[in-house]
Amino acid sequence: MESSVLVINCGSSSIKYALVPAAADQPRLAGAAERVGSSDAYLKGSDSHGERFEKALPGADHTRALEAILAHLEGRRPAAIGHRIVHGGEHFTKAALIDDAVKAAIETTAALAPLHNPANLEGVAATGKLFPDLPQVAVFDTAFHQSLPPRAFRYALPEALYRDHAIRRYGFHGTSHAYVSERADALSGIQGGWLTAHLGNGCSTCAVWEGHSLDTSMGLTPLEGVVMGTRSGDVDPGLHAHLSRQLGWSLERIDDVLNRGSGLLGLSGLTNDMRELENAAGEGHEGARLAIDVFCYRIAKSLAALSCALPRLDGIVFTGGIGENSPLVREKVIANLPHFGLGLDRIANAETVRGREGRIDGGHPAAPRLWVIPTDEEGRIAAETRQLLEEITA
Repeated sequence: MESSVLVINCGSSSIKYALVPAAADQPRLAGAAERVGSSDAYLKGSDSHGERFEKALPGADHTRALEAILAHLEGRRPAAIGHRIVHGGEHFTKAALIDDAVKAAIETTAALAPLHNPANLEGVAATGKLFPDLPQVAVFDTAFHQSLPPRAFRYALPEALYRDHAIRRYGFHGTSHAYVSERADALSGIQGGWLTAHLGNGCSTCAVWEGHSLDTSMGLTPLEGVVMGTRSGDVDPGLHAHLSRQLGWSLERIDDVLNRGSGLLGLSGLTNDMRELENAAGEGHEGARLAIDVFCYRIAKSLAALSCALPRLDGIVFTGGIGENSPLVREKVIANLPHFGLGLDRIANAETVRGREGRIDGGHPAAPRLWVIPTDEEGRIAAETRQLLEEITA
């Protein structure tokens, strides 16, 4: 399949898009519609010459926003559409051609991802109206982690909760962990054991062995795991009952605080933006310093724990907006792992920012490698879409 794939990542109030050509040397058209459904909705992106644009879309719903996106594809018609679907439950271990049965299966997992799956399905419906003749493919965040063994994905809960209600650990950011671990294999010339750290506003870690996820930090929902921008990550399971009994908080309020008012934002009392936190910490803001310290320690703690899943540790890969652009975070994470024989090249670490790919270790052949690899979730979704369609038509 040699044509472009239109990748859609549809949220409740946003639509990220990328027209990904088959040839790597051809330019992508990419951007996002923001604040969809509101009076101040707008579209922003770049054209094939790299020129940026922004256009107001007052009152636009998902269909109108997608129509505006199509107008900026410069007449290039995609051969297929690949949708990022956050939660596939246990239904999907790989990408799937979207039909009524697949849509119904995605709907059944909506309770596990209420902020994501319904919005993802809105994107499927809208593109179906605009491109009724094009194949649509669902690529699931959870699919890469379906290789987890039971010892990693089962909670220590009554069997019936898993058997009857599918309560287990699923993991997320699968396309990112899959892409960067595969890229690390290619760059290093080995297919081995990697600890991958996807660090952005949402964060997760993963243990990958020979291209397969063996454990990951996120669980039933994207709230489990390390500290994130506004999510708490792991807390005592008894916290919910404590807040309810002692403060009279409802489950809805507790859920909102843990998902939207915690993490870097809650610890610092300032912001969830790591760049702003680093600047504030440099000026003596104690909350910012604490937020960075907790963030980095919990990431290191998670990586150390996940190393138990690997037969051998070949290296650590940093990716995501923070992982790719914060030498300070990378340095502090590595400093919290003193028993792993890691060596950080501070000059290489400081220079590897703004989309640069490279090794940031000292290059000792016996030591685990440290890589910074910019993620390409859109490219991965496009590749999985092409692969599925090629298999169907073969």
